[in-house]
Parts: sequence; C-alpha cells; structure tokens
Amino acid sequence: IVFVLAEKAWAGSNLLYKWQKSLGNYIAVDNTVKIFDRHGHKWTELNLPGRCVGMDWDKDGDILAVIAAKSSSIFLWDASVSKTSQIDSGMRDQMSFILWSKTSPLLAVGTVKGNLLIYNQQTSRKIPVLGKHSKKITCGCWSTQNLLALGSDDNTLSISSHEGDTIRQTTLRGEPTEIYFSVMKTDERSAQGESTVSVSVDKKILMLFNVNDPGNPIELAFERRYGNIVSYRWYGDGYILIGFSHGYFVVISTHIREIGYELYQAHNHKDCLNSVAISPALNKAASCGDNSIKIHELSELKDISNIIQLDDENKGLDQLSWTDDGQLLAISTQRGTLHVFLTKLPILGDSYGTRLAYLTSLLEVTVSNQVEEESPVIIEVEVEPTFIAVGPYHVAVGMNNRAWFYALLKDKEYLGTIASMCLNSDYAAALFEGKVQLHMIEGKDQDEKKQMKLFPDDDRIGRILCHALTADLLYYGTDSGNVMTVLVEDWQTVNSYNHSVGVRKVFPDVNGTRLVFIDDKNSGFLLSPANSCFELPDFSPTITGVLWDNWHADRGVFVAYDDDKVYTYAFHKTTIYGPQVVLVGSTALPFSQKPLLFYNGELTCQTASGKLSEVALDTHSFLKHTSSTATDSSTELSKQLAQALMLKRSAMQEMLNCTDADWAELGKACLVHMEVELAIQVYRMSGSVGMVLSLQSIQGIEEMNSLAGHLAMFLGDYNRAQDLYLSSSCPITALEMRRDLLHWDSALMLAKRLAEDQIPFISKEYAVHLEFVGDYVNALAHYEKGMAHNSKEHDEACQAGVARMSIRMGDIRRGAAQAIQHPSRVLKKECGAILESMKQYSEAAQLYEKGQYYDKAASVYIRCKNWAKVGELLPNVSSPKIHLQYAKAKEADGKYKDAARAYESAKDWDNVIRVLLDHLNNPEEAVRIVRETQSIDGAKMVARFFLQLNDYGSAIHFLVLSHCNDEAFQLAQQHGQMEVYADIIGSEATQEDYQSIALYFEGEKKHLQAGKFFQKCGQYSRALKHFLLCPNTEDSLAIEMAIETVGQAKDSSLTNQLIDYLMGESDSMPKDAKYLFRLYMALQQYREAARTAIIIAREEQCAGNYRNAHDVLFSMYTELQAQKIKIPVEMATNLMILHSYLLVKIHVRRGDHLKGARMLIRVSNNISKFPAHVVPILTSAVIECHRAGLKNSAFSFAAMLMRPEYRNDIDPKYRKKIEAMVRRPDTSELEEETTPCPFCGFQLPQNELLCISCKNNLPYCIATGYHMLKEDWSICPHCEFPALYSQFILLLETETACPMCSESLSGGQVKKISDCSQYLQTDEPDQ
Repeated sequence: IVFVLAEKAWAGSNLLYKWQKSLGNYIAVDNTVKIFDRHGHKWTELNLPGRCVGMDWDKDGDILAVIAAKSSSIFLWDASVSKTSQIDSGMRDQMSFILWSKTSPLLAVGTVKGNLLIYNQQTSRKIPVLGKHSKKITCGCWSTQNLLALGSDDNTLSISSHEGDTIRQTTLRGEPTEIYFSVMKTDERSAQGESTVSVSVDKKILMLFNVNDPGNPIELAFERRYGNIVSYRWYGDGYILIGFSHGYFVVISTHIREIGYELYQAHNHKDCLNSVAISPALNKAASCGDNSIKIHELSELKDISNIIQLDDENKGLDQLSWTDDGQLLAISTQRGTLHVFLTKLPILGDSYGTRLAYLTSLLEVTVSNQVEEESPVIIEVEVEPTFIAVGPYHVAVGMNNRAWFYALLKDKEYLGTIASMCLNSDYAAALFEGKVQLHMIEGKDQDEKKQMKLFPDDDRIGRILCHALTADLLYYGTDSGNVMTVLVEDWQTVNSYNHSVGVRKVFPDVNGTRLVFIDDKNSGFLLSPANSCFELPDFSPTITGVLWDNWHADRGVFVAYDDDKVYTYAFHKTTIYGPQVVLVGSTALPFSQKPLLFYNGELTCQTASGKLSEVALDTHSFLKHTSSTATDSSTELSKQLAQALMLKRSAMQEMLNCTDADWAELGKACLVHMEVELAIQVYRMSGSVGMVLSLQSIQGIEEMNSLAGHLAMFLGDYNRAQDLYLSSSCPITALEMRRDLLHWDSALMLAKRLAEDQIPFISKEYAVHLEFVGDYVNALAHYEKGMAHNSKEHDEACQAGVARMSIRMGDIRRGAAQAIQHPSRVLKKECGAILESMKQYSEAAQLYEKGQYYDKAASVYIRCKNWAKVGELLPNVSSPKIHLQYAKAKEADGKYKDAARAYESAKDWDNVIRVLLDHLNNPEEAVRIVRETQSIDGAKMVARFFLQLNDYGSAIHFLVLSHCNDEAFQLAQQHGQMEVYADIIGSEATQEDYQSIALYFEGEKKHLQAGKFFQKCGQYSRALKHFLLCPNTEDSLAIEMAIETVGQAKDSSLTNQLIDYLMGESDSMPKDAKYLFRLYMALQQYREAARTAIIIAREEQCAGNYRNAHDVLFSMYTELQAQKIKIPVEMATNLMILHSYLLVKIHVRRGDHLKGARMLIRVSNNISKFPAHVVPILTSAVIECHRAGLKNSAFSFAAMLMRPEYRNDIDPKYRKKIEAMVRRPDTSELEEETTPCPFCGFQLPQNELLCISCKNNLPYCIATGYHMLKEDWSICPHCEFPALYSQFILLLETETACPMCSESLSGGQVKKISDCSQYLQTDEPDQ
C-alpha cells in the first residue's frame, strides 16, 4: 500500500475520483475536488459553488474538467501550471455528465433534461445540441473515431458525430448503465475501427450494437444466480470481463462463433462484488468485494497473482481504478476512504560484488547481501529515481541531472542528464551526454579539480556510450570503437583497445582483469589482459546485459541475458586449442524479471513488485544433484556432466552413477584442458589401462606445446597435434606420430624437412601400404627408393617388394629370377600365387616347388596335365584333393590298385568301395571299410553286391545302414526276413516304419510282434488287442507288454478292457494279481496299486512266501512315499509284522535270543497272519522265550500249542518238553526295558510301537524291531527306513545287507542323525 486517504468530510459517502490520464501523477477526489499527488500528498483543492457532479481528465492528463451542482460553469484545472479556469456552458438546466474525447481536445457535457454540449478546448467553440434525449443523460463513451454514444433515463441509446449530429438511435428494454465502444472479434481484421457499442441494460442484459448493422443488436443474458451486472470491461482481442453482484467474475468472447459461451467463470467473492478493473499495461484484471481485492493474470485467468485483504473496511468496498501505466491501483470504500496500492514498480537495481541495491517501493531502496548473509537495509529516498548505483559503502539514486548519495545523505548536480552511474569504495562515475565524470564521493574540502575529472581527455576518441567501475579501474567504450581502461588512483589511461565499430556496453569481471563488451552490431566480445579479443559464440542480438559470477572459484564464468533467456558462457584459459569461450547453455527467464547478481549457478532477479527472486540456471543443474536423484535418467546425468565439464567444475558427484560414455567424456575434457593428473585418475576409474599408461609416460613434460601436442594426439586431433609438435622444441615427434598413424604422405614431407635418413624406411612402409591398396606402379617406385644399403633385413624386404611388383607389372622374368635368388620361401609362395592368378602355370609351379610348397606345386602341375611331375611329388603331398585327381587319372588308365590306394589317401571311401567291388572283386575289404566309415553310398553298393549273391540278411543290413528303409522293408517282406529287418532297424525307425512292420506281423498272425510294433508307433488300442490275443505260451510277456501299453496310453477304455481281462471277465480265468498290481503302477494309480499289493502280500503270506510278501509291500511302500501319498495303515502294519518275522532269523543266527524272542512274541500275537506255519512259529516262540528267560511268555505260547487243533502237529522232538512246561508252569518273566517315546518322551517298553501318552504310532528300528529313540537315530541310505544307530552298526558287523531293502551296506555308510525332527511327522497313515 502506498497511502490511504480518509477525511472526516467524506465519512459514509461514496467517493468520486479519477486518475490523471497517461502520467498517473495526480488523483482527483471527492465532491469538493481535492487533488493529491501519487505519494498521497495533497496538491490543491478547487473551490466549487456546489458539490461535484462529474469530472474527467483529458487524453494527455493535462486538464481536469469538473462540473458542480448549482452551477452552469465548467471548471478546468491545468496540471502543468496548477491553475483553475471557468467556462460558461450556456445550459439552463443542471449538468449531469462530462467526458473528454479519447483522441482530440473535445469535451462532451450532458444535462438532466437530455441536452448536450460539445466544447472544443483548442478552438473554444461550443456546440449545444438540445433535445438529444428526453430525460437525464447518465452515461456515455467516445470512440477512437470521435463518435459519441450516450445513454439516458429515457431508455434510449444515441450515437452522434463530434459535431453533435445523431447518426443512430435505438430504444432499449431498460435503463442503460455502462457504455463502451470496442471492436467485435471477427475472422477478418476489419478496418472500420470501433464499430461496436456495448451497453448494460437494466443491469441484467449486455447488449452489443453494431453501428453499421443497427437492425441486429445481440443481447446476452446471464444465469440468475450471478445477480446483476455490476460492471464490465473490454480487453484483448474482443473479450469482455463482467463482474456480477453475487460475487461472480465471468469472461466471454465476442467472436461470432464463440458468442454465448463463458470462457472463464469464478465465484471470486462470497457475498458481493463491487467493481472490476483491467490494466492492459500489466495484462492483469482486478475485482473487489467482501473486503478483498483479487488480481488475475489475463493470459491465464486461473492464476490469481495477488489477494489484498482490507479487514478494517466494515462497510464494504466501492470502486477500483488503475493508472494507465499500471503502477498504482486505487480502491474507494463505502466508508469514504481511498486506498492506493503499488502494483508495478520500475525495475531499477544495481550490484557491486555480491551486494545488491534495488527499488522496493516508489520512494524506497533496499540494500542486501544474501551471499554474505547481511540483513537488508531500507533507505527512504526523496525522489522517484530513474537510476540506482551501488558501491561497497554507498548507494546513489537520481533523476535528470541530480544524484543523491546515501550513507552520506548529500546530493550532487552534474552538467547534464545522467544516463547511468557506477560506484566503488571512494569514487563515483556518472555518464551524461557522451562524457564520464569521475569524482570522489567523500572528498574533503580540497581542491575540486583534484576530486573530479571528465573523460574522454581527447575528443578524437569520440562520445562515450557506456562505462563501468571496478575497485581500481574505470572502463569506458566510445562510439568510435575504443575501449579505454583508466587507473582510478592517478586517473591515467593504462590500456586502450580499438574495435571496428562503436562499443555500446562494457561489463568487467570482479577483479577487472577481463571485460565483456557489446558493440553496435549487437555482437559480444571478451577482452582479456593481453588484448586478445574473442568473439562470443552464438551471441543473441537481443542481449541487453552481462553478469560475471561472483563465486570465488568461478572467475571465468559469466551470463548474458535478454528479456526471455539467460545464456551461460565459460572462458577457458588453458586448452590444447589455446584460450577459448564456450556457450554452456541457456535458461528461460521468468516474465518481467531483471537479473542483478550471479553467484554459483543462482541468478538473483528483481521483479516488478520490488522483490527479489532466485532463478536456478539449467546449466548448473549438477549443483543440486543429491543422492535422492539417483533415479535420474542416464541422459539427464550425461547432460549435467557435459555442463559441469564446460564450466570446469568437479563432476565427481555425477560420476557415481554414470555410464562408460560419460567417463570417456570426462577424460576427454581433462585432456582438452591439459589436466593430466586428473585425467589419469578418471581413466583409472573407467578401467582404460592404455590411456593411463600413455598419460603417465608424458606426465613429466613441462613444455606446454609438447604436452598439448601429445594430448591432442590422444584426442585424435592429429593436425592440431602436428602444429603443436612443430612449434615445440622437439619437432621430430610430429614425424613419429605420422609414421605411427601410417600417414605416409605427410610423413615423407616431414622427413624431408626434419630427418632425411628416415626416408628409405618410410618409403618402404609406404610401398607396403600402396601394394595393399593395389597401386603397384607407385609401390614399385617406393620399394626401389627404399634401398638403404645399410640394413640387410630392410634391403631384403625391399628386394622382395621389387620382385612382386615386377611380376605384377608384367616383367615376369625379372620378378621370377629375383624371387628364386631371394632366400625367403614365403616370397616364392607369394610370387607363385601372383603367377598362378596370371595363368602362368609352369613358372608358378616351378616357384612353388623351389619353395617346397609341394601341394601347391602338384595342384598347378595337374592344371597343366603334367602327371609325371605329379607322381614324383605325390609322396610329399598331403592334400586329399590332389590325391583324388591323381586317382581318377589312374582309374582312367586302368591301374585300379594304384587308383584304390590314391582314393584311400584322398579318404574318398565310396570310390574305394566301388573299385574294390567292381574291379578288384574284394568284398571283405569293402565290408570292413563300410563298417568303419559308416558310408551310406558304400553301404548301398555292398547291399547290391549281396543281393546279387542272394544273401538277403546281409543285404537288408546294408540297406538299413544306407538309410534305404523302404527297399530293406520290401526285401524283408518278399523274402520273409521281417524279424531280421525289425531287429536291425531297432531304435532308428520312424513311426511309419513301425506301422508297416506291425501291419506285416498282423497279416502273419504274429500277435506278440504285431502288438509290440503297434505300441511303438503309438496305436495303443490295436497293440492291446494283439497282446490279449497272444497264445498262453507267451502269456506272461504279452500281459507285461499289455500293461506297459495301457500305462503309456492313459486311456480309460483301454484300462477297463485290460482290467476285465485280468479279472477273467472275458474268459473266466482270473490272471495272477501281480499283473493287476503292475497295471495300477503303470497307470500311476498308486492307491489302487496299494490295495492290490496288500492282497498279493496276503496271498503270498498265506502261501508261506514271507520274503516275497515283504518285498511286495516294501516296494509299494517306497513307491507311495515317493509319490507323497499317505501309506494305508494295513500296509504299514503288515510290513512291520513281516519285517519282525524276518528279523527273528537274523537275531537267532547272531545268538541274540532276547531280541529274537521279543520279535517272535510280536509275530505270535498276530499268528493269524501266518496260517501256513502256525505250529512251527509258536514252537520257535516257546523255545526262544525259554532260552531268553521269558518263562511266562513261553508258558502262554506252550498252552496255546496244547490246543487240540495244533497238538498233533508239534515236532516230536519238542513235544515232551512243551507238555512238561504246561504241567509245571514257571511264571517268572524278565522285565522289559523302558525307553522314551521319540514324540513326547514318555517311558515305554522298548518293543511297544504305540505311545499310550501321545497316541502316536512310533517309527520302529529295522535292525531290532524296537521303537526309535531320538538321540540314537540313523537311516538306511538306500531305503531311508529308520534304525537305532548303535544297533544298526552292531548288526552290520555280521550282516552285509539292509534287513529292509536287502541292498548291500556297510557300517561306514550309515551316519548318525542329530536332528530327526523331519522324520517325526505325526500325520497318520491313510486309512
């Protein structure tokens, strides 16, 4: 806020006020018309006879016209002289409306009775127009073409010319309020000017009336919830902004296609909206209501750039008005106060080092230094400045020809209007009218002359256009292109640089050692101390200023800026290309911001609102690179790295996540900038060993040109490297480089200058290159030039070259003679090849033979049909091809044995076989060769040979060997040798082969073979049919095959067919249950297989085959376990009892009668499962129990034997003893040891397999039959059944196999298991 006006006289009234047009220096307020300046100071007051009814400023803001109640005069106040004058209007009735024209000095005045007066201020001519309207004229507007539209309480709208003549008149449906002229938006740009009049009718309708088409006005109505139209404004390309009483803010377009649509609508104020205003200068719109003002950007209406709250205005707000330049916004309130806000400041600011001074209000300058973290200082100034300058201790502001210095608070007048000013700690330099005045800021009262000097000293230098001041130096640029440097201490010019055109702006760096200047052609240049001047690359012609980086480490970096962009440049002092300036990149600059300070990648800018904003440069994005951005794309990282390198900044942070290409970039940059140490580190990190070694080898070189030459060479810029080497103290390096690069032309030219003794060697190397590319003429010349006569090896190479080139050039005799004389074998081969390619076969063959290349010689002799020579060379020849050619020649001559030998040397077996069979009649040798070499064609020939001898079996065999299966099959069919064929073909055959064999056997009624081959070709139903038709002699094999077939087929109908057969459904003869078991196994129906296994085991048990029964159950048990299927309880129990029975024999054999007795007790308790051997088992139980001291158990089994059904079967040897036992019973019994349950630890008898505490079935030991103990656990490595480790080891001392699976086993293979929890799964076996 700039100021608030509140006077007692105004309290409670709505204020009438108007800003001065164009300049905005004054505001006229209130019924008594007081005039205030833009800082809120009262300027003057007009004496009016009555209250003010209307006022308006003319187009230039020079004259304020006022009409008052109770007066027929018009009062005019002239702003330039601050005087008031009066004109008599000549109107009899009260005036109600006043308005100046937009373009000319015409003033329109309307009255309450509808009369009009047009007054021309220039000519003082008055034109009264009576009866323009019948009632009070309330509103109106001038167009740019000087048409006047008026609205009146008589509900009409009139349009008149500047003479007052009515051009159009139209009746409205209500009272008109606001009238504006504008241009409706159309597709074509109309040249008619402002042809549309808009008027708000009855505050409900917006009517658009075209002056040229009066018959078709457009009426726009709005939603009722918006309320009444309070105010509206045109803006932009035919858009209208409308404020409604209920707080709505709406934008519409008047384009004929878009009319009737709202482009934007916002409920800006909750209860009411009082006024809207638009500033084209700022491109902003404002609305007020509910004690707040909201400011929108016109370019993007959704963006609210500001909200101003006026909390103390309890009666609400009234009218909004902007100055033409958009700097000030006034708002009047219902309470009778006027608030003025600053909405735009002139962007004025300056920096010295890191200190900034900038305008923060019209009369306020802020000095801050954010880098040094000093708190800002606010300086109130006396005038609105047009320039600001800042030094280390002073701030200067000023306008016209005066400057005020703060820190001293003194002012100084100059000899002309100041264009710009610079300060340092002691001096100020002001530029005015082509001159610079340099003076001390705080001079003591000494001689004025000593304190001040005018530049230029010499008028020939021209007018000064720009200047700058650093701590020690003053720089200025003139229109004739001079850039002068003045030492401030003694005011002497110390340096001058002449440029071709005028210099408009100069920007020295912090120390003043480098300077950027912009010339009249808008090009930028960097001037550095030795007067070397570099043009800045890609310098935009719109650039207005330059800032150097104030960060201590980045002295060579600066930015150039225009209105939209900031361009970052870097000056590289030491590179292999000499000093250079590079453009690093550009950054967009926010709208209407002026850069003041550049510090380490941050640009501090001044905004139009008098604040500072920070802009982070895109070129320094690597500075913000933290670990959180590790997910950046690799392209982003590469970009940041490239920028860091251009700015010569450490890029190690980026390198953490970078690619090989980025490392290469970094290494390359180090080489360009001649940073050898850093380059070694970088290449070491990226694993480039060769580069590290190369760099280490040049590390100690101090001479710059030589070092730069090496680095340029490493970078592949050879021309640059050559120039640098030649200007160094060791120019021969350039020659070495060209030789290494095989740049022979350049090398020869350098050798002539630098080292003539090297010419022969270079010539020879050049000749080799020319020979390679096929330039034989020049190659020959260079080989001849290369003869040095001081190095044998070198001369031999040259002679060889001459020999080759002579042959190439057609001088065959010379070349061949030289080749034969030359000691090298390789040369003879090379020359032979050249001659061969030239079809000179005899010479070629001779050279090959001389060089001992016998294969080559022989092949060339063959080409010229010299068989005698070939025969001579043959023992030395290894190539089969030559042997083959020789063999063919011998066969043609009828020398078959030689031919066969030669074919064999050539490994051409088919021809060997052919010669053996056709000419030498030696089939045994032929068969041997076929068997050894598996030759297909050879096998065919042998088969044909045997066929002629009617040996069909051998013929079939060799036909199959030669893959002639069809012929072999037909042969087998014709001669009844199908079994032979089937055997031979074996696993090699295809499905079709199997099928044809099967069909043959089917025809022959050989069911087993037919079935077998149908099964092989996948026709399972036919295979099964044949297997079931087999006679009983082949029964078991056929059934096995049938089961295999069904298992492969996985077809339920086939399965059922086979089951019916096995059950005897078809022939009432049930087959052995083992087949059904095998069938279920083949079908992987393990549960059914398990049931069958139990039945088989039961049958075997009844028959007394206990080992078979045990094996069936055991194999089934392991199969179910492998398939992870629960074991049926019955199976587990039967296996346990059978195993206990089998253990008895082992224990008794080992003399361990107690364990034997315990197992027999378990078996005897289940004696019903052993019906075939009841009496022998019980007898054994009685005997073993008696031996082990288990007298009571022996008595109970003896008593059982005495039953009549068993008594007669007892072995006579034992009968008496058993009867005696029963007659005299001894019931003493050895107590059975107890051991803990492995699940719950409850103490149980060793032999007990069901825990009475936790109700678990306990695993039993396969060595003893006792239940298992946790701490003594082991398993059989084959069947994985558990055993007590200590007992198992004991058992294996005498036994060699596992008692459960019968696999051979030794004690060393058994390992004790410390954690047996995985074997103690409590899931119950399957019921």
